[in-house]
Amino acid sequence: MQTQEQTTQTPNLRELGRTGTMVFAIGLGEMPMSIDGRPPEDQAIATIHKALDLGVTLIDTADSYCMDESDKHHGERLVHKALQQYSGDISRIVVATKGGLMRPNGSWTRNGSPDHLRQTIRESFDALGGKKPIDLWQYHSPDPNYTIAESLQPVTEAVTEGLIRFVGVSNFSVDQIKQARSVVNVVSVQNQYNPWHRDPEVDGVLNYCESEGLSFLPWSPLGGSRRVQQLSGIDAIADLAREKSVSVYSLVLAWMLSRSSCIIPIPGASKPESIEDSVTAANVRFTEAEMGMLDSMT
Repeated sequence: MQTQEQTTQTPNLRELGRTGTMVFAIGLGEMPMSIDGRPPEDQAIATIHKALDLGVTLIDTADSYCMDESDKHHGERLVHKALQQYSGDISRIVVATKGGLMRPNGSWTRNGSPDHLRQTIRESFDALGGKKPIDLWQYHSPDPNYTIAESLQPVTEAVTEGLIRFVGVSNFSVDQIKQARSVVNVVSVQNQYNPWHRDPEVDGVLNYCESEGLSFLPWSPLGGSRRVQQLSGIDAIADLAREKSVSVYSLVLAWMLSRSSCIIPIPGASKPESIEDSVTAANVRFTEAEMGMLDSMT
């Protein structure tokens, strides 16, 4: 996918699409701090602050990162509160959020209604402070009840109105990304990608992002809560992690960074030590042979 020279280099900063905006190579996924089992607020804020202390500049959340509809926009409000309480410089922080999923009784359902998206974009804007455009707003998952053009119409309106700066999509196929780009300028794609789910390598999405200059943000990069603990059981990962004196989690994130320069992993965290471990991935380097071994790990 890349030349040997590119593969063995893992720069700590990556451009968000072709926007000229640079972010740290590892982002912070906020979801675990807002859904069922979430930590106390002070711990969540400490986790966000630790990420910022370590140089993380991309924080990913969503309007649906909450317990249920009565708790909607919890993640966005939490991120805004943490940023307001941070004593350092936050001028380069990029907050990415999403809209298009609902949480009735804690479940997950799609809602691509233009009216709903128009409303939730405004609510997200307010939840994030209401003083500057949403840095990156992403359509969370296409709703088959509406065309992509219909769902994205209020997004184009919000960009014109100054509520949104950049636009991304999530859980989209290549064809759906193309449809979205015919409506609005898309700078990023957020799809599932981890050692057990490598569809983006074969469905064309990763290649498309590379060729078109779009950032690819893997969600659930460590496999989620069900599988993350299984990483230590994959010999290729466990053995190389020991050799490089890093955790298996850090090694997987480093592998993703080395797979493509368009990839910006957003591992979830709910405690400071978790994001501290993830950030070490930005400094891990691989030889061509090591990459070959990791590429065949599953």
